[in-house]
Amino acid sequence: MFSESDHLACLGFGMVFTFMTLIMTRRLSPMLALIVVPTLFAVLGDFTGTMGPMMLEGIQHLAPTGIMLMFAILYFSVMHDAGLFQPMVSTTLRLAGGDPLRVMLGTAILALLVSLDGDGSTTYIIVITALLPLYQRLKINPLFLSGIVMLAVGVTNITPWGGPTARAASALHLDPNALFTPMIPAMLGCSLWVVIAAVLLGLWERRRQRKLALSPEPLPEIEVTSGSAPHPLRMTLNALLTIALLVLLVWGVCPMPVLFMLAFALAMLINFPDPQAQKERLAAHAPSILMVVSLIFAAGIFTGILSGTHMVDAMTDTILALISRDMGPHLSLITAVVSLPLTFFISNDAFYYGMLPLLTKAAATYGISAAEMGRAAIVGQPVHVLSPLVPSTYLLVNLAGVDFVAHQRFTILWAIVTCLVMLVVGMACQVIPF
Repeated sequence: MFSESDHLACLGFGMVFTFMTLIMTRRLSPMLALIVVPTLFAVLGDFTGTMGPMMLEGIQHLAPTGIMLMFAILYFSVMHDAGLFQPMVSTTLRLAGGDPLRVMLGTAILALLVSLDGDGSTTYIIVITALLPLYQRLKINPLFLSGIVMLAVGVTNITPWGGPTARAASALHLDPNALFTPMIPAMLGCSLWVVIAAVLLGLWERRRQRKLALSPEPLPEIEVTSGSAPHPLRMTLNALLTIALLVLLVWGVCPMPVLFMLAFALAMLINFPDPQAQKERLAAHAPSILMVVSLIFAAGIFTGILSGTHMVDAMTDTILALISRDMGPHLSLITAVVSLPLTFFISNDAFYYGMLPLLTKAAATYGISAAEMGRAAIVGQPVHVLSPLVPSTYLLVNLAGVDFVAHQRFTILWAIVTCLVMLVVGMACQVIPF
């Protein structure tokens, strides 16, 4: 006979499976699936009377992220319009010499460096905005660009200021550096793998283009609304403002939404002081903003139902019950492996605050420390960033102009290998026991 926990677990797994099936088969768009599927399962679970507050709580939880992304898009779009990234594109083009291999190698290195700030959204905006015209000129599939950049973000996402490591550390009452510092060799190994993956893709694209004898298109010039070339003083101010913004984001002196709002206001005053020009810029970028922000708030309904109904707690209990006593000594390895699918299907908060402490408590009886479990738990981050529950993923595909499902299908195997590299290096360095 089913208990209440079993009933909730079935609902939770059913909701996740239905959601993923609908978007992977393109029966529903991600935004509609994020709204319709949890609502249906909340009704099936007899939560009709309370699902409204649950949804609102989920939306409120993601509201700061939505605000941050909205003004981040506006800020970097203004910088794009002002021509800030044109020198970067031109330099990369000159160094690449029209060679897809060099372009993708440069993409990987640039993305790894930029993503060290720990914020995927910022990395996507800077790197995609700067390099997409180059990919278009060389007729390279933009999925290569989105895939390489996301692999880099998945690796550097384990930095203490990136989010997952801080969550795992706080859930286990540990210093974040106790988790991160021993994982530096694993992060470096994954970074090397990202570079290798970029080289492999570059070699494949180089052979394809030589076979087809493709010739590059002229590089599209970045449009400057004023109709004139960027003023040197204005370009200098834009560069200084952007550097200051990134420093403050890493420093964490102020919440990200507030920093981007202030930076956007200054960027508009510097580059488009005329109110009419400001209206034109806002209108030009409104479609992309609407697409991203609406998806974020739709994701709030999904996570709100999943957490508010306690489906995620029941799912956690079910998974723990499947772990036999014989598997106990290998709990760190098990945690690393299950972190791939679990952080993909449920939020980082649910995994690190809900499931990880229970796994760690069980592992302690086998002599596995909390720090070792915490390191194992962050292995799945290169796959996690592909999740439809990660708001910044929608920003990436929107900027790159690629289909969400196509991006997932292209990147997932590369991301899984990245996780395996992190796990193998971690075990080789004996920071993740097996």
